[in-house]
Amino acid sequence: MINRVVLVGRITKDLELKYSQSGVAVCRFNLAVNRTFKNANGEQEADFPSILTFRKTAENVANHLHKGSLVGIDGRIQTGSYEKDGVRVYTTEILADSVQFLEPRNSNTGNTPTNQSNGGQQYGNTNTPNYQQGGQNRQETTQNDPFDTPPSYGDDSLPF
Repeated sequence: MINRVVLVGRITKDLELKYSQSGVAVCRFNLAVNRTFKNANGEQEADFPSILTFRKTAENVANHLHKGSLVGIDGRIQTGSYEKDGVRVYTTEILADSVQFLEPRNSNTGNTPTNQSNGGQQYGNTNTPNYQQGGQNRQETTQNDPFDTPPSYGDDSLPF
């Protein structure tokens, strides 16, 4: 069986970080995800799934994101139910395994996000890329990059 969800959307309101009785960080928020089609009136519609994150991911999301932030979510669907005032209420949530920050923290600073091997985002200077190797960060300048110049291909070397 496969239970996998991938969403890209904007956070609909400021996030609130809470801690369970056992001390586990929990952050719940809603995401506005545009549908791929427009309704009969030509208006774009959206869905607003509830997203749940835990532990360090929850703390990072609560500390670095805000209403309107564009994020990518990779997770799974969880359904449940509970009784409230004698009525059964059904729930559907997305449990996020990872949250990708898809916009720079501050676009006016000239910093852009660079992917790290742990799946997160780090904002840094684009002139010196960071590489993760063997658990150690290694700085490498772009001056000696052998892949800086794109290769040239003749018509005879193309397969089509």
